[in-house]
Amino acid sequence: MKNGTYILALDQGTTSSRAILFNERAKKIAAEQKEFTQFFPKPGWVEHDAEELFLCQLSVMQEVVKKADIQPEQIAGVGITNQRETVVLWERKTGKPVYRAIVWQCRRTADMAASLIERGKGAMIQQKTGLVPDAYFSGTKIKWLLDTIPNLRERAKNGEILAGTIDTWLVWKLSGGTVHVTDYTNASRTMLFNIHTLQWDSELLRMLNIPRCMLPEVRDSSCVYGNTDKTVCGFSVPIAACIGDQQSALFGQGCFERGSVKTTYGTGCFMLMNTGSTAISSKHKLLTTIALGMNGKVDYALEGSVFMGGATIKWLRDGLGLIRSARECDTLAESVPDANGAVLVPAFTGLGSPYWDSYARGTLVGLTRGVTKAHICRATLESICFQVKDVLSCMNRDARLSSEHLKVDGGACVSNLMMQFQADILNKPIFRPKNVETTALGAAFCAGLAVGLWKDKGELLRCTKTERIFTPAMSNEERNERYAQWKRAVRCSMGWAKPTR
Repeated sequence: MKNGTYILALDQGTTSSRAILFNERAKKIAAEQKEFTQFFPKPGWVEHDAEELFLCQLSVMQEVVKKADIQPEQIAGVGITNQRETVVLWERKTGKPVYRAIVWQCRRTADMAASLIERGKGAMIQQKTGLVPDAYFSGTKIKWLLDTIPNLRERAKNGEILAGTIDTWLVWKLSGGTVHVTDYTNASRTMLFNIHTLQWDSELLRMLNIPRCMLPEVRDSSCVYGNTDKTVCGFSVPIAACIGDQQSALFGQGCFERGSVKTTYGTGCFMLMNTGSTAISSKHKLLTTIALGMNGKVDYALEGSVFMGGATIKWLRDGLGLIRSARECDTLAESVPDANGAVLVPAFTGLGSPYWDSYARGTLVGLTRGVTKAHICRATLESICFQVKDVLSCMNRDARLSSEHLKVDGGACVSNLMMQFQADILNKPIFRPKNVETTALGAAFCAGLAVGLWKDKGELLRCTKTERIFTPAMSNEERNERYAQWKRAVRCSMGWAKPTR
């Protein structure tokens, strides 16, 4: 048996499930990853098979323990981080989902969200939840399921049906159906949770006609919820953390101080600024969310959500067949000096912060005969950076702070070309960590604190290191010209799918 104590982080993402084993120095010992099926039953609809998702996560969890050649007794705890807003409803008795999981990207409830705004509920929702009414969040998804599936609402009222975001679903399954819980960060993304009272909000539940009894207990992000069931997992260890993926990356980056900012370049792009004990209400259509729940207290954050980040590169590969890998996108983009006037707005599932236009659609403008697939690849990488600039500009105005630099993580941030363009268009240094898996690391940190593997945040900071700093090299004139061109392209994409009457 090897010496040492380990934390097992489960990183359940939008397109894949990962399991990463960290040692007491927060070094990655072993990792496994597996993709699962994406379902697109109608335009703008996105679904996952919740059972497949769980089995995929369970598989990599078991495989990474085997790969690392350790004994389960050496695992001090399991930390879970997850795609947020995606929601599952299942039968309490059987644990069987009543429908596929409705994914955060899904736009089927766009009209429902628009109706809430038309009815004058927007200000009340934002005041209570920090969110804007949008199909992105879990509440309208739960209502859609209760409205659509015959007798489901009555069954829910009778206590037969449970609801939860993916963290809740995983804990329920891993614990053998004994623990129905979520944490403050995930609850704050449902549009049902009052981030000030820290309770499920009765007025919001009545508004969407959602029975309170189907929702999980809300607890700290870092605490022991229960144990994994040996008959399910093959071993019994403490489940010691649940935290939404973006909040987890904020924590994993060591953004513990007010004003510190990170952006995760994953399927989407998500920027969070730690605002400490103050919940700042955005005047620029950003979200106010809970950053962390620990020791009975919560920290808040401002958040900007970009729906299409790395998923845009995947679209080039799977949708258009222009590339065979993300690396090839970089290689092609590096072969040309610029995008040759082409601008891509990847609003395939609408636009998130700061536009919140469910009816925007993907737009490629500025095409000439001279535009090649290399230019389209470059425009794709640049589109991600432009969206991040949109968000950070609003965030600095809301918080009345100007962040000195931006910390980055996530799979897509390995692109040197994209990170350099990000530094150029922001006119700020970009700090990329040695371990870009900071989403999983944040969950590991939370779990490790809960079980006493690490004693405090200072000890965590000593485990984080910067791999590279990208410094801006673009002139102000070019930066302003390129950004103005981007804003023109965004205007072309907005409202495209709005029904005409």
